[in-house]
Amino acid sequence: MRLETSVLDKSFGRQQAVNNINLEVRPGTIHGLLGSNGAGKTTFMKLLAGIYKPDAGDVLYDGQKVFENPGVKNDVIFIHDVPYFFSGVSLDDMASFYKGMYSNWSGKRFAQLTDHFKLDPKKSLSQLSKGMKRQASFVLAFSSCPKVMLLDEPFDGLDPIIRHQVKNIMMQDIANHGMTVIASSHNLREMEDLCDSVSIMHHGELLFHRDLNEIKGTHCKLQMAFNTLPDQAFYESLGVVHHEVKGRVVTCIIKGDLENIEKKVTKYDPLMYDILPLTLEEIFTYEMGEKGYEISNIIVE
Repeated sequence: MRLETSVLDKSFGRQQAVNNINLEVRPGTIHGLLGSNGAGKTTFMKLLAGIYKPDAGDVLYDGQKVFENPGVKNDVIFIHDVPYFFSGVSLDDMASFYKGMYSNWSGKRFAQLTDHFKLDPKKSLSQLSKGMKRQASFVLAFSSCPKVMLLDEPFDGLDPIIRHQVKNIMMQDIANHGMTVIASSHNLREMEDLCDSVSIMHHGELLFHRDLNEIKGTHCKLQMAFNTLPDQAFYESLGVVHHEVKGRVVTCIIKGDLENIEKKVTKYDPLMYDILPLTLEEIFTYEMGEKGYEISNIIVE
């Protein structure tokens, strides 16, 4: 399903949690939603799930609004960062509830996944650890066979082996059934490996929305060593957005047209230079830094 939001707003009293967000996510892809604490990511995810009603704008799946639309919600699953189940119920009890909610429910899948993750379907979910509750959430979600999966800090509490298994099942559903995934996470390294595209939220606004392949074509890190350090004209000619100098070594972050970088650099006779791809964490840091949200040293006494 194709997801679109247009001029989406949501406030709680005087606090505007989501401000004028326009986003489109292609079907069959994984989109990473990044942002600082309090950026509005969870509120945005709940709008996408149809839990909250927008104050303005729309959330559309294949052109249909999600809020109070059971036909659309039938194909959308939301896994919250804190797994929630009814009081005193077992996994079998929750499966019966999900079966009544989602018309694509697969009992065969539920049995396979329950066995695979070694979960006791008769045991009270309140007795499970945080990681096992998270596994139970994924078992219920995958058994519902959704077209769209919304994940808020999806892998928190899972050990590395289970994380890998969950991702493997997710990738199978994307490849075989065209499922779309929108995942909110603070683990930028994980998002970099997982996502086709990412966006960055800050103070309720969407600052940045790009395909990862596009980012790699417009951002890079340049490390150089000089006998004589270059002047300001050097940085301007390369489109440098940030640079650091340590002795004779210069490290630059370049954003924009990356063509002819080597030709421009060699004009200044560096002793050596290296062009490196930026990590998603570095891109996040510099994009947020432009908005005044940057790393600073704190000294406490």
